[in-house]
Amino acid sequence: MKKLMIGLLACGALLLQVRAAELTWLTDLPKAQAQAKAENKMVLLDFTGSDWCGWCKKFDAEVFQTTEFKNYAAKNLVLVQLDYPHTKPQSDALKKANAELKKRYDTHGFPTFGVLSKDGGEIGRQVGYSKGGPQVFTAKLEKFKATK
Repeated sequence: MKKLMIGLLACGALLLQVRAAELTWLTDLPKAQAQAKAENKMVLLDFTGSDWCGWCKKFDAEVFQTTEFKNYAAKNLVLVQLDYPHTKPQSDALKKANAELKKRYDTHGFPTFGVLSKDGGEIGRQVGYSKGGPQVFTAKLEKFKATK
């Protein structure tokens, strides 16, 4: 009975840990910047074609969906998805805002990841897919953080 209780407690703790690591992607950059400033975090901009871009989908699966990245993001990032889908519905206001941000950040390919300091200045960028999973990507984010 004691072993069963310990096992149940361990499973409960694991579930809480997984739940705590779920990602929240914002679509409103000014709101994200205010949150980043309040929480002393960087802003990660994900310029993506979520429903058509193969490299975007691959990066999402290999990096964003991992527990390692989710835990890193929870402590260090405010996430903003700037999506340019072909078939996924979006409001006209969101399409307009995303088009303006694509122009503002001079984005020409997908995926592109921009990193902003808590004060809103761009401190790093990755254009295109890169191998290495969450370890390589979070190491790159740490280098960007060190330059701010």
